[in-house]
Amino acid sequence: MPTQANLDFQRDHALARDAIYAALDVDGLEAQLRQLGLGMVRVQSLARDRREYLSRPDLGRSVAREFIDALHREKPAKNLLTIVVADGLSSKAAERNAAALIDYLRVGLEDWSLDEIVVATQARVALGDAIGELRGAEAVLVLIGERPGLTSPDSLGAYLTYEPRVGRTDADRNCISNIRPAGLSVEIAASRLKHLLRGARVLKKTGIALKDTFVSQNLFDSPADPV
Repeated sequence: MPTQANLDFQRDHALARDAIYAALDVDGLEAQLRQLGLGMVRVQSLARDRREYLSRPDLGRSVAREFIDALHREKPAKNLLTIVVADGLSSKAAERNAAALIDYLRVGLEDWSLDEIVVATQARVALGDAIGELRGAEAVLVLIGERPGLTSPDSLGAYLTYEPRVGRTDADRNCISNIRPAGLSVEIAASRLKHLLRGARVLKKTGIALKDTFVSQNLFDSPADPV
């Protein structure tokens, strides 16, 4: 193997490992969200640390007991969309992409009441089901760091679930993946999500019942406008 190719591989592998093990900068993420005028709630899963999170995926799907009270809303809100920003398998993905995606998503977000942003650590996708149920949300959107590839340590996934509750499966949600500067832009991802949110409202369902009909010609629409 050529020396440069070997060095490139070692660099990319190191970046992928760092993305998995690095802790989410919750304070930095909160500062980004505050600049957008958004409130925030912090939670953690039952996984106590990164080692346990990686070895026990089941613990990452449940909210730690000490955070449950903070997730209960005093007053139920109609048409509530709860967004969960989670570290997942790449904290860098959440730090670099989540706030910008939310900023584009909220423009023209009709008929939805945007909840405070929930920032979750040691989190798996299904943690959003428990959080959405506790918040009384009509839909939950989990923005989570995806398993990093050798050249994509900052890839963000977006998982949308209608009527979230514990026990939902992957068949009940829609996913948009590879959201990052070198992949799918936050502008286009936001347009696709608004398209799915409208469909979910009509069908009262997400997942296999909701087909993503966002077609290539939509890529040329104004990113800030709903599709």
